[in-house]
Amino acid sequence: MRNWRFHSLLVLVLCFPASLATAQELAWEIGLSAQRTVIEAYGVSAGLPNARTVVYLGGLSGASPAAALIRTLHEDYAQLSSAERTINLIAIPVANPDPERLQFPPDGEAYGENPVSHALWRWLAVHAPDLVIIVGSDTAGLGDALQREKVAGVGSIPVQVLPETAVSLAQLLQMPPVVESAARQELTRRIQRSPQQLAEQLAQVYGHEFSAPVYVPGMSLIGRMKLGEIKAVEALIQPYLSGAEIAVDNASVMAGQLVFAEYAERTGDTVALQIAVRAAGLAFDDQGNMLEAAPFHNEMSDSVFMAPPLLVKAGKLSGETRFFDMAARHIAFMQEMLLREDGLYRHSPLADVAWSRGNAFPALGLALSLSDIPLSHPAYGAVLESYLQLLATLLPYQDADGMWREVIDHPGAFAEITSTAMIGIAIKRGIDRGWLERSLYAPVLEKAWRGVLARTSLDSEFVDACTSTGKLDSLEAYLDRPAILGRDDRAGGMVMNFANEMVGNYP
Repeated sequence: MRNWRFHSLLVLVLCFPASLATAQELAWEIGLSAQRTVIEAYGVSAGLPNARTVVYLGGLSGASPAAALIRTLHEDYAQLSSAERTINLIAIPVANPDPERLQFPPDGEAYGENPVSHALWRWLAVHAPDLVIIVGSDTAGLGDALQREKVAGVGSIPVQVLPETAVSLAQLLQMPPVVESAARQELTRRIQRSPQQLAEQLAQVYGHEFSAPVYVPGMSLIGRMKLGEIKAVEALIQPYLSGAEIAVDNASVMAGQLVFAEYAERTGDTVALQIAVRAAGLAFDDQGNMLEAAPFHNEMSDSVFMAPPLLVKAGKLSGETRFFDMAARHIAFMQEMLLREDGLYRHSPLADVAWSRGNAFPALGLALSLSDIPLSHPAYGAVLESYLQLLATLLPYQDADGMWREVIDHPGAFAEITSTAMIGIAIKRGIDRGWLERSLYAPVLEKAWRGVLARTSLDSEFVDACTSTGKLDSLEAYLDRPAILGRDDRAGGMVMNFANEMVGNYP
């Protein structure tokens, strides 16, 4: 397979991740206040790969006259010719729109507690400006914290404070040369990693235990196998190959059996194959008849990933076509229950909410299933159509940074890394297999890869990985799900597999 390293990323204007160096204007939704007001930002690119980035930020205590001045500055700068623009400008007119208590660095759990503080802190970190100019009062100490701290694990950012009366285009154009910030230096190091480098980095941290044979650590074991670390994985699964019992009694354990299917496919191990086929066989009754749906689906869209990829892998490796039939039946069952008219999946019948992984699980599950269903099988066309429709539906919801949000269609919901990695895998595989139009989806993939790189540290920590989530009964509950800043096994496995996919490390 072609090695997609995307060298064009090196000419990106770093703080304008959705644009190449020739682009000019962008808009972002930074986050949500406690009252669900969207915090907005606007940007104008200098069109130069090495241009410094300056953020003008106002309204830390709520709407003020600074907002109009910052908006005017943005508009005036956008009217300049490309030769006159020497920096990338980002304008945040009202950083705290409602207003609410701020604290920096933020305390509490993002984003259910102190949402504005967390949103500003993490957004500024992953966009890594070289200078933040705070317009007006800063009673919460944002400026001091940006300069003192390694912001959200990225790096420090210099700050200036200006009175509202000093904001103008003339002041911006007369600004002394801006020095590259520590945050931007770190972001550059992140962006310059190749897919192979990122996969190998994550494999040093994730996929080193399988005491519970579930999918979260299992995805990292699969990622390590794709890197050729078969013997290391074999040592981890050896207790099960030697007869340790696996109680497949929930969806997470069922999906975890993909590890044995992957190992069997790569090594020909018959015991591993038996383990995978035995788990897949739970979708049939004692007489061998297909159930209405695979067990343990719990009415959640996650199940489009938890069962069908294992079923089709069992069919491929065993030669039994009944597994392909069952996978197609299960997908149709879940779609009847959860697929909305707009093409997105509600996570469960409890709430009509298009949760991020609640759509990324189907995207990944359909892509993996398509990889192993024979083209001649009657269900292939329907599964392909489902995959194509979902990817086309997700396309417009990718944000300016290349990410998909915690609630896919809710403006201002946080950019979620695991779902972006999972959708990225589905897109990359679709491009390589010819399911997706390369000219349309390659730029989407490039943006997603860059967004994930920016949010994955050199220490294998992540920005905004949604914690484990079961069935919730309201939009508010999904918007308030904890967003992990640090190491996370689920993100480790999904991002490692995204990196492997970008390299082409799959059967």
